[in-house]
Amino acid sequence: MDSATSEANPAPAAGAEARPPLLSTAAQGLKIVVVGGFGVGKTTMVRAVSEIRPLNTEETMTRAGEGVDDLSAVRGKTTTTIAFDFGRISLDDETVLYLFGAPGQKRFWFLWDRLFAGTLGAVVLVDTRRLEDSWYAIDRLEAHGTPFIVARNDFGGPPHTTAQVREALDLPAGIPLLDCDARSRESSKNVLLALVHHLYDLSTARSAPEKTP
Repeated sequence: MDSATSEANPAPAAGAEARPPLLSTAAQGLKIVVVGGFGVGKTTMVRAVSEIRPLNTEETMTRAGEGVDDLSAVRGKTTTTIAFDFGRISLDDETVLYLFGAPGQKRFWFLWDRLFAGTLGAVVLVDTRRLEDSWYAIDRLEAHGTPFIVARNDFGGPPHTTAQVREALDLPAGIPLLDCDARSRESSKNVLLALVHHLYDLSTARSAPEKTP
């Protein structure tokens, strides 16, 4: 299978051009950040799932990036996000997610702390061929105390078991880990739903009364 997303330009999501207005019944908006290493599919996921035409800050890669950005695993990549991507998706009549895709290169990591401000949760998108590229994202989220889930983007590489990926990322059992294809609107939406359910479970656990011995 071809690379599932080296952030190339996929076809716009169905209805994206129509710019549907926000539903009058929308009661809560949640800020979500999609993070991960360079070229793991963050821009592709935001584009695939957004119900509005996404805002993105992709620029053509130039020789200035040679020797700075490691393209060995994403040789077909010609553009890169230099600030952030932004999209929106209504999960139901009341819940709206505002999506921010963070840049993956180390030289833009200084932007992450600002993107994390006001964020309720995050998706860490990973390429199992280079899991080490996800360590920084997980470290920063844990430092900020931001809840997150991990999604393995399908790049068609050698298979890894869930246990192997958890061990490589040092993921606690309580953090959801699921597979996805960031090019697919349905698959990407399922990832976001999994994050919302995770946030709900965490909120419910925190609000539950403590049991007395």
